[in-house]
Amino acid sequence: MTNPNQVYGRRQEFVAIAELLKRGYQVFQTLVDDEGIDCVVRRVVDGKPVYIDLQIKARSTKTKPKNAGYFPTLRIPAPRPNYFFMFHSAHVESYWLIPSEDLTNGKASRHKTGKSAGAFALRLTNPTKHGPKPRPKYEAYREERGFALLDEAIRKLALG
Repeated sequence: MTNPNQVYGRRQEFVAIAELLKRGYQVFQTLVDDEGIDCVVRRVVDGKPVYIDLQIKARSTKTKPKNAGYFPTLRIPAPRPNYFFMFHSAHVESYWLIPSEDLTNGKASRHKTGKSAGAFALRLTNPTKHGPKPRPKYEAYREERGFALLDEAIRKLALG
């Protein structure tokens, strides 16, 4: 039997990839997600190809509004400058692009005990009486600013 959450997650990966393609990135999907990488994004800068590993995470409108932007168990095996997370919340129709190093350096909280020990948790939205709203704390990573951060990382990597 197919898990509906897995189906939604896979569908959202394709939606996120379409967004990246629309913005001019080349995108290569991985066959197996065993290293925390859903796809590799490529851009050529001054004749030099640059690659970014990308993990895509999404929450549907079927998620309870209080959890619309909550990602409770992020595994970040090896934070590095060319490893980003792309988050999507259907409730607020927003994308966030966050470098893995930012997540492990205080932007996400780390589970210390239990079955999720070592994983990170991130809450990108706050519940309000009018529905979930993006948290101001993460505005620097949201929508156009997030894509600008991705472009900036690509430029820095191209410079070596």
